Amino acid sequence: MIGQRVVWPSRAKVDIEEFEIHAVKDDEVLVASECTLISPGTERAFLLGLPNAMGNYPTRPGYSNIGKVVEVGKNVTGIAIDDRVASTIGHTSHAITSPNRLFKVASSDVPSEEAVFFNLSAIALQGIRKARIELGEPTLILGQGLIGLLALQLAKLSGAFPLIAADLTDSRLELSKSIGADYSLNPEDKDFSHQLNDATMGKGPTIVIEATGHPEGISTAMKVAGWGARVVLLASTRGETPKVNFYRDVHKKGLILYGAHNSIRPRQESSPNFWTSDDDSRLMISLISHNRFNVAPLISHKVPGHEAPKAYQMLMEWNPGLLGVVLQWNNVM
Repeated sequence: MIGQRVVWPSRAKVDIEEFEIHAVKDDEVLVASECTLISPGTERAFLLGLPNAMGNYPTRPGYSNIGKVVEVGKNVTGIAIDDRVASTIGHTSHAITSPNRLFKVASSDVPSEEAVFFNLSAIALQGIRKARIELGEPTLILGQGLIGLLALQLAKLSGAFPLIAADLTDSRLELSKSIGADYSLNPEDKDFSHQLNDATMGKGPTIVIEATGHPEGISTAMKVAGWGARVVLLASTRGETPKVNFYRDVHKKGLILYGAHNSIRPRQESSPNFWTSDDDSRLMISLISHNRFNVAPLISHKVPGHEAPKAYQMLMEWNPGLLGVVLQWNNVM
């Protein structure tokens, strides 16, 4: 049996390669992918070899997969044929894996193209958890790309008010308003500081979530944060941050900075504000299935898996209209 998967043979190059699917061992399962989700910021950075994202080639990318179990090894328990499962398997039509890497998507109410947001949503959630938002705290989300839009909704669920979205693109700000932002501001507007001041009643935001991934975004986050604010560095910054006046923007204001890279999660057991990836991922699928978290408006493109190079070309060109790119496999439409 032959499968297909995305491969990056070299910098800025994307191909689809065929591979032979070997026989399933007694402790393995075979998963047929239904859809995978491109992580736009991270995958673009590693594909182009941007600063802080220097990878090795060839690379087989991806870490958000919804599929169906089609074969089960004789020693496997708890997973059955036809189970729909979520995993961090990459962009591939099929994968043989350990059942320990899978968890079932029990609800039939959530479409696979929405369930596939489980991992990126969980990544955004671990940053929001670190902020420890209390009901009524003014919260600013800098950057309204996919990770910022996910963080926006999670901040709202956590009690952020007013909830302020900031981005340089009007279309993204419009989307922010439609999914729950109380204010949507463009930092390049001459009245940005006054608008932010009015939105926070002159105190500045108590919480700032930096979700741009641009070095300048960190400087902006610390500059606009209010007294004693918590600043969460959610996006992975690609490059060196410009000179920061730590006395003026951090020390004198008593800011607290949180690094929120997904890799620092606990591996085995969740604790308050510090959950495992599996626990957060299961929660996100549950929130989506119960209509408490809306990812459908964030799907900007649906692309057959074998046409993935076209999707990555759009990603490399950085069209602001590109947000959630779902790759569809095994004739799932």
